[in-house]
Amino acid sequence: MKVDILHQPDSAIAKIDMEPQEELVAEAGAMVSMSGHMNVNTTLRKGKGGGVFGGLKRMLAGESMFLSVFRSGTSPAEIYLAPKLMGDILPYQMGAHDLVVQSTGYLASTPGVDLDLGFQGLKSVFSGESVFWLTASGSGLVLLSAFGGIYEIKVDGEYIVDTGHIVAFEKTLNFSVTKAGSSWIGAFLGGEGLICRFQGQGRLFCQTHNPGAFGRLIGSKLPPR
Repeated sequence: MKVDILHQPDSAIAKIDMEPQEELVAEAGAMVSMSGHMNVNTTLRKGKGGGVFGGLKRMLAGESMFLSVFRSGTSPAEIYLAPKLMGDILPYQMGAHDLVVQSTGYLASTPGVDLDLGFQGLKSVFSGESVFWLTASGSGLVLLSAFGGIYEIKVDGEYIVDTGHIVAFEKTLNFSVTKAGSSWIGAFLGGEGLICRFQGQGRLFCQTHNPGAFGRLIGSKLPPR
C-alpha cells in the first residue's frame, strides 16, 4: 500500500494505491473517488473497539458510528480520501505506544490498527472538547486529519497547547486542563480559554485552526431559524 498526500496543507487529499487483496478502514463519508472494482462494506468492526458498543462509543467521541472497509480484490486499486473540514492529512505509523486522537482527527487506518474509546476523566469535561477521545493501538498506519495545517511537536518535559488545537498525542504523555491566564475570568475574557498542559516524553500533533472557534464565528453570522 502506498500513500501520497496531495494539495497540502489547506486542501489535503490522500491518494492510496492498494495492492491486490489489501484492505483499508476509513471514517464513513471520507471516500472522494476510487477504482470501479473496489469492494466496499459498511461495518461496526469486530474485536477490540468493535461491534455495536464500539460504534456507540465512537459516536460519543464525535466520530461516525460506522466505518467503511475498502478491499482491492484481485487487482490493484486506488482510492482518494479527504476529511470533512478543509485542512491537512498526516500519516502516522503505529509503534510501541498507543495514540490518543481528538474528535474528528481520525480519517483512516490499516486493518492492524484497533480503535477504542478512552475516557479522559473530568479534566476533559471542562476543556470545551470531547470528553471521550479515540485510542488507536496495534500496528499499521493511521491517517490523521486536521483543520488547517498539522504539525508535530516532540515534547520532552512540559508543553502547553490550546485545547482546540490538539489533533492527537502519544499515550506516553500525561496531561491536565487548566486556565490560560492567572485567573478564570481573565482567561475567558482574554479569548484564550483553556489550555492543555502536557508532561513527559512523546509526540504531539496540533492543527493551525480551532474548529470550535471557527464554528462559533460562522454561527454568529448566520441568520436565525
